[in-house]
This record gives sequence, structure tokens and C-alpha cells, in this order.
Amino acid sequence: MLKDITLGQFFPGDTLAHKLDPRTKLLVTVFYVVALFTAKSYIAYGVLILTLIVAVRISRVGAKALFKGLKPVLFIIAFTALLNLFYTPGTELCHFWIFRITIEGVRAAITMMLRITLLIMGTFLLTYTTSPIRLTDGLESLLGPLKKIKVPVHELAMMMSIALRFIPTLIEETDKIMSAQKARGADFETGSLIQRAKALLPVLVPYVCVVALGLLQFFSAEAVRRRQEKKRQDSAKAPSVL
Repeated sequence: MLKDITLGQFFPGDTLAHKLDPRTKLLVTVFYVVALFTAKSYIAYGVLILTLIVAVRISRVGAKALFKGLKPVLFIIAFTALLNLFYTPGTELCHFWIFRITIEGVRAAITMMLRITLLIMGTFLLTYTTSPIRLTDGLESLLGPLKKIKVPVHELAMMMSIALRFIPTLIEETDKIMSAQKARGADFETGSLIQRAKALLPVLVPYVCVVALGLLQFFSAEAVRRRQEKKRQDSAKAPSVL
């Protein structure tokens, strides 16, 4: 399951989608999400699906990677669809026990499943085709005007960069730690909920150490980058001597 989580991963490529300016991709993604949640007809959803298919073809990421990223959230999608199916009022189709299925409920369930699925696949495609650094720079550039009203744009962009960089790393390290514990006889899949929680305790200590070490390395590298950037800015401002 951990290997199915692909959020934050970047697939290098030389396609138009990879070369496109990250600010443009961010704006297109925002418009895509807005259109997704304002769509009212199946024709509109058809246009959005077609748009996503074209984007996937251009990026050459492959539909398999996008569907793989849906696995961890299948339960959420199914649960949301069931809530809409059973608890949307309207013209009744059938009724059993405390559940009532309506025509409007069926439409709402299908619509919600489409929205969540297309939303996840569209946003994943953005991270698949844009490196975390370029994505952070693009976001900081778009939010630049907010600096005039004292919004910490750089800090917000940095937080997003840290999250995007560390999600794949943490997933990989967690998988390694759990595999090592399984090799020593740990069982994470059987027993009661309390027993499973106890079995995860040996994973927490090395996990915290990995997180702390990774953050230390990241902030050290960031401090070096900032010093070098400041030196470049100072040298650019220095008056030239003829």
C-alpha cells in the first residue's frame, strides 16, 4: 500500500508538459479544479475527462501511474459515493432497512466519484510533471503580490516544498523500516487493533530518527543555498570598477 502512494513524486521527462512554465501549470490546475466543482452536466464532465486524457497523452506519464495513485484513496471515494447514494433526498428507487436509494442519490454518487477521481488525477499530474523546486518557485512567483500586505509568501512556498520533497522519502523509508521489522518477525497484518498498534511501536523510533536526519540535511542545504544566493545578489549590486 505504501508503494502505491505517489503524491509528491516527479517523473523526469522532455515533453511539452514538463517544459511548460510551472506558473502556467498552476493556473491551469486551479482553473481545472474550479471547472470541476462548477460542472453541472455530464457534457461538462466529458469535456474535463477529455482534457485530462489529452494532458496525460502530452505528458507521457501513463494512465497506469495515475490509477495507481488512486489506490490509497479508493475507500474515501467509495465512502463518499455511498453517503451521497443513501442520504440524498429525491424520487425513491428502492428502500431497504434504514437505507433509501433515490434517482438524485445515484446521480450525486456518480458525480462525486467523478469529481474526486478527476481532482486527484489532475493534481497528481501536476506533481508528476513538475519538480518540487520549480513548483515552489512558481507558487512563490504567483503569490508575490501578497508580499505587499505582509503575507509570508516565501515561508508558505518553502513549507510546500518541504512537504513535496519529504512525502516520497518518508514513504520509502517507512517501507524499508517495516520490511526490516517483518524480517525480524514483526506482524503488522494480523491480530486486534491494539496488537497492530503495539507492533508499530518499533517502527516509530527509527522513523523519527530518519525524519530528524532528513530535516537537518534539508535545512543545512537550504542555508548554503541562501548564502550563495545572497552572495550573488550582493555581487550584482556592487558598483563596477572601470
